[in-house]
This record gives sequence, structure tokens and C-alpha cells, in this order.
Amino acid sequence: MRFIEPHAHMVSRTTDDYVAMATAGCQAVCEPAFWAGFDRTSVDGFFDYFRQLTDYEAKRAAKYGLAHYCWLCINPKESEDVKLAGEVIDIIPQFLDRPGVLGIGEIGLNKNSRNELAVFEKHVDLAMRHEQLILIHTPHLEDKLKGTKLIVDALKADSRVNPDRVVIDHVEEHTIEMVLDAGFWAGMTLYPESKCTAARAADMIEQYGNQRLWMNSACDWGVSVPLAVPRAALELRQRGHDAKKIDALIFGNPARFLGQSKKFHAPA
Repeated sequence: MRFIEPHAHMVSRTTDDYVAMATAGCQAVCEPAFWAGFDRTSVDGFFDYFRQLTDYEAKRAAKYGLAHYCWLCINPKESEDVKLAGEVIDIIPQFLDRPGVLGIGEIGLNKNSRNELAVFEKHVDLAMRHEQLILIHTPHLEDKLKGTKLIVDALKADSRVNPDRVVIDHVEEHTIEMVLDAGFWAGMTLYPESKCTAARAADMIEQYGNQRLWMNSACDWGVSVPLAVPRAALELRQRGHDAKKIDALIFGNPARFLGQSKKFHAPA
């Protein structure tokens, strides 16, 4: 099968993972800016990280036949420091014209604090001023419902935001309907120990359909699986889902959303 991995933190993975993904049929991988496993202390750390995402990581992926794209931001986990966040946001425009940059992300909320929300709104403003796609992180389980509502309300309050150009990721059973009803795209993150399992994702697909929906592995520093998307596709096949509909979900949907950026070239 073929698939696009629309959300994967490959800087935290070995080259063996690139090989495994390419072998399994991955056609392209998209990497949002993320937490480094520790809090960075200056804007210089982010400058070098953006260089890594926009240059080095693309070359590493290309060695294994994978197109690599990225998103830029300061992650919600580091957004409590509003001064640092402002400095990081100020340097992002100089990277936006680089070939593989798709937009602003993954922005959002972590603890639903006022500072995080203020930084989120600054990111959205940056995206609107530069006509960028947006990828959003929603909080972990104990804060997810409240955080998702805060995010949706903030986006609705900005008349410049086109919901079809925004994907709200890490949805679960109690937030997916809110996201889809508001007209946004929804991402299901497949983790073995948290967020969403393949079986739960299949249940949601069966309940809500497969429009404006994608699946991703995230595969970051924690317990995660770079092949989570094809494993979820296998779950769907075992339930009797049609192969063409699975292809539309794991390849067609991310290609359709990401294709709104002129920089994204869907594999043939």
C-alpha cells in the first residue's frame, strides 16, 4: 500500500525508521516543529532547529527515497515564556520561502494557560499574514476537551481563518465531532500507549466517515511507532474496508490537504 505520513518528528528517529517507512510504502513525510525533549533557552536554539528541519532532515529522508516537508513554530510546551516565543516567531518568516516548508505548526495548547493562548494567537496571525496552512496540537487527555474548545473558539474569532486550511490534530472520541462540525480537518495520532490506538481510530472512521480526516504516527521521543499508519490500514482491511477507500484515507486525504500549499508535490 502507499501512504503519506503527515505528522512525524523524524529528528527523534534513526535512519532505520526511514528505511522501514519507505519499505512499507511511505511516499512522503511531513515534520512539524516540536519540543526537543528539553526546553531550549534561547532563540538561537530554534534558529538551528529550523535549519535542521528545512535542510538537513530533507536530505536525510531523500537518501531513502522519501520527500520530506516541515512546519515551523515554537511548540506549546515552550510557549509559557512569552518573550522567547515572540523572538522565535519573529525569525520564522525568513524560513517560510524554503522549498519544503508547508506552514505553521504544530501550534496549540499544552496546559491551556493564558500565555499559551496568547502565543497561539500570534502564530495564527503569522500564518494569516503569510497565507500559510496551520497544523494544531491539542492538549493531552485531562485538558483535551477544554483546550480543543479554546482553540476552536480562537480560530472562529479570526475572520481570516479558512477552516479548510487548518488541521486540528490528536483528536479523540470526545473531540472529533467538535472539530469536524466546525469545518476543520481532524488528525488522529496513533500511539501504542496514549492518544489513539488503531482500533479506536477505525471505530471513529466508521462513525464519522473519512472526509477531512487523516491518521499519523507522530513518532517522537516517547513510546511511538513510525509504521502506525500502515498498521491502522491493516486494521481497516481486517474489518472489511474497501482498499480504495483506505487508499483515499491514508494517501488521498493528506495529499488533498497538503496540496493546498504550492510547495507540496503529491507523489504519482
